[in-house]
Amino acid sequence: MAQEYIDIVSKKGISTGKSAIKSEIHSKGHCHNTVHIWFYTTEGEILLQQRAASKVICPLLWDVSVAGHIEAGETIIAGAIREIQEEIGLTVSESDLKKIGVFKCFQSYPNGIIDNEFHHTFIAELSVQVFDLVPQEDEVEALKLISMYDFHDLLDHSETNGYFVASNNKYYHKVLEAIVNSIT
Repeated sequence: MAQEYIDIVSKKGISTGKSAIKSEIHSKGHCHNTVHIWFYTTEGEILLQQRAASKVICPLLWDVSVAGHIEAGETIIAGAIREIQEEIGLTVSESDLKKIGVFKCFQSYPNGIIDNEFHHTFIAELSVQVFDLVPQEDEVEALKLISMYDFHDLLDHSETNGYFVASNNKYYHKVLEAIVNSIT
C-alpha cells in the first residue's frame, strides 16, 4: 500500500506548501485538514459509524458518519466526496454537501499520536437505506441510524457510557444543532 501524503497547514489552518506522510503528521503533530460528513434523514435520524476494532484511536466507539484525511493536493470537497465513496460506498455530488464549519481538534493520545486537525464539517441528507451502504472493512465496524433524541441523550451521558469520544461532546452538540436547523 502506498504511503498517504497529507498537506501541512499552520495553527490557523493556512497552507504551508509542505506535505508529509501520515505517520509523520501524527508523530510530529503537524496541523492538517480532515473532513467530517454527518448524514441525516428527514425523519430525524443520524447515521453513526462504529469505528473498526483495528483503529489505533478510539476503536469500536460510535462517531461521525464518514471522516478522513485530505490527501496532499486534494481539495476539501474532493476529499469529502472520496471519503464518502470509500467508507460507505455512497456517491454524492458537491451540491449534496452543506458545510457547517471548521472545528479545531487538537488532541494527544497515550499511543503517541498527536492529532492536530481542522475538521471541515458537512451535513447531508441520506437518500438511501442503511442496508444499501457498503462499509469499508478496515475503517468501519458497523453503521446505524439513531434518532436525534437518542443521540442527544447519549451525548448527555458520554462521560460515563463509553459510546462516543467524550472529549468531542461540544462538537457533537454543534453538529446536532445544525442538523435540527436543516430539518426544521
